[in-house]
Amino acid sequence: MVNLRQMFRPRPARLAGEALYEAATRQARQPDFYLSLGVPDTVEGRFELYSLHVVLLLRRLRGDGGGAAEVAQALFDTYVSALDNALREMGVGDLSVAKKMRKLGEAFYGRAKAYDTILAARDHTELAALIGRTVFADVASDGCGKLADYVLAGADGLAAQPLEAVLEARPRWPEVPV
Repeated sequence: MVNLRQMFRPRPARLAGEALYEAATRQARQPDFYLSLGVPDTVEGRFELYSLHVVLLLRRLRGDGGGAAEVAQALFDTYVSALDNALREMGVGDLSVAKKMRKLGEAFYGRAKAYDTILAARDHTELAALIGRTVFADVASDGCGKLADYVLAGADGLAAQPLEAVLEARPRWPEVPV
């Protein structure tokens, strides 16, 4: 006889992706990003930091095989679902959600590609400039260089961590510079 709980139990990769998204959002909510570095505490500022942390995790998981690929997909799916839910909670109408999600998806993919290229080149100057255009858009801040240091340290730190720790949603993030 089929056990209904087993039949409808979420796949381990989905649970891991959800837990990793929670780890990314918990880190992106660290007050020092907003208080010390001057990241705007706005919907856009939070979107940028959440996206940045998700990009770092996806970058770490890329190329590590089947289990990591499944978790990476689950992380991305959870991220997209959270964006959709946030739009709905902000009162965006059902007819507008798809259009806004498309724009957010395009923004995410553009940023992910740019971050990946710059991180591969380890170009601090370009990274700080990208952060200035995205995270600190429309805000004068001297936090771009410090956030670029954080991102480089985060990418290096995640790459050095055992895959198992990341898959178990125990990524170690660097300290937020103050």
